[in-house]
Amino acid sequence: MDDAALQQSYEREGFVVVRQLLSADEFAELRDHLDRYIRDVVPSLPDADAFYEDRSRPETLKQMQRLQQDAYFARYLHHPKWTRLAALLLDEPIQVEGSEWFNKPPGTNHVTPPHQDNFYFCYEPPQVLTMWLALDPVDEENGCLRYVPGSHRLGIRPHQRTKTLGFSQGISDYGDADRALERPIVMQPGDVTIHHGTTIHRADANRSPTRHRRSFALVVKGVSARRDPVAFARYASAAKAQHAEFGLKD
Repeated sequence: MDDAALQQSYEREGFVVVRQLLSADEFAELRDHLDRYIRDVVPSLPDADAFYEDRSRPETLKQMQRLQQDAYFARYLHHPKWTRLAALLLDEPIQVEGSEWFNKPPGTNHVTPPHQDNFYFCYEPPQVLTMWLALDPVDEENGCLRYVPGSHRLGIRPHQRTKTLGFSQGISDYGDADRALERPIVMQPGDVTIHHGTTIHRADANRSPTRHRRSFALVVKGVSARRDPVAFARYASAAKAQHAEFGLKD
């Protein structure tokens, strides 16, 4: 799609998919640095920055946050292919808030609850988006993202505590009518999906016995967005309480 079509799709649906955002060399470089980070940096990180399904099994690493504490990923926040696209869709100057890595390891029952990112981020106006790059083939078997098109125009839904580490809050009144509207997003390595901060999305568990479902993400906000400190403190307290329940140390 050209720029105008990308903007129109994003405004209409609340998300857009860009196939093969990076060149083969750019993708390989990013993947290699993620492997390095997992090998060399993750073992020294606090629990809150690297979540495992089972910490005694390194292959069950399922989420990393704040990768920008590493010099390579601090520079990567300013990669022009990502920042140009974010500025186009937000239609204003931007600020990249941070980077994340997600995984659904094979053989784990890790369901991502339906949620809206801006319930966590607490920005007003909700000029914030998440850019999610597939590192593996992603389909319905291994837990692809599922969006509710147009949900970004309807505001924030009620959320409540969940038992899913890394997603402490999920939509409390999500039902069959929502599921009927879901659109699964099948992706190849290098494809990127970008969703608005209030677009509802979720993902099933990875049912594949052998395949991971890994991804790298950037969170980007427009300069007009301001964080609600009261709402964010409430969310941060809930997330910290969940970490404590799982025995993690922040």
